[in-house]
Amino acid sequence: MRTLKSMLLGLLGLIAVIILSVAIFAFISFIQEKLLVPNNSLIWVIKSPASRFVFIYEFYLMFGLSLLVYKDLRKWFSRFYKKHRRTVFPIFGILNIMLFYAIVTDVAVVTNNKIINHSFLIPQGKEYSYNNITKITAGIYGKKQFLGSSKGDFYYIIELNDGTKIDLGDGGSSYASFNEDNNEADPRFILAKLDRQWVDMGIPKKASIANFKYTSNSLAKIYSDKIRSILENTK
Repeated sequence: MRTLKSMLLGLLGLIAVIILSVAIFAFISFIQEKLLVPNNSLIWVIKSPASRFVFIYEFYLMFGLSLLVYKDLRKWFSRFYKKHRRTVFPIFGILNIMLFYAIVTDVAVVTNNKIINHSFLIPQGKEYSYNNITKITAGIYGKKQFLGSSKGDFYYIIELNDGTKIDLGDGGSSYASFNEDNNEADPRFILAKLDRQWVDMGIPKKASIANFKYTSNSLAKIYSDKIRSILENTK
């Protein structure tokens, strides 16, 4: 009976962690959109690795769940807290404030005439015109990247004239912005339009269709077809 109760509690806790994780990510995205994304934006992306650091909050939630489920862990944590609350926890708090700030500010935005690259050191953003794009690299990852995308993920990396590289193809962290000139919900559709414009401007583009099968196996056809159109759009 006790085992069944523990299993149910663990299952309910796991569901709560998933819901809270989604809520945290949505909250961060909401703050970013309100503070950093202008009204005339077309697409914006939480850059890697900041987009991955969001999942640190999942670890916190899982740890909190474990404290509720395991009595021995609660006792250990209580002793640890009493012993280190004046040293470790203030440092922990400061580091988490910095982490939250880094995640919120690490955003790149594409508007109808420029790219705005926000970062930890330049939260107000550095602006580039489309003419500052010097190279485009696009394709599908064939294996998981360290602290980055997984096998089968689409990448679309623009390189700017100061060497800055921004991946606009990260589907898990990119968003289409809504305004009177943009009524499409998926960022890949917006990116396809931008890609045609940039290629027509003569911006050098290197795209590979290799590993496309990994994307076509994991995405609905409407999205995988749009990615294929981007990869095949070269001069």
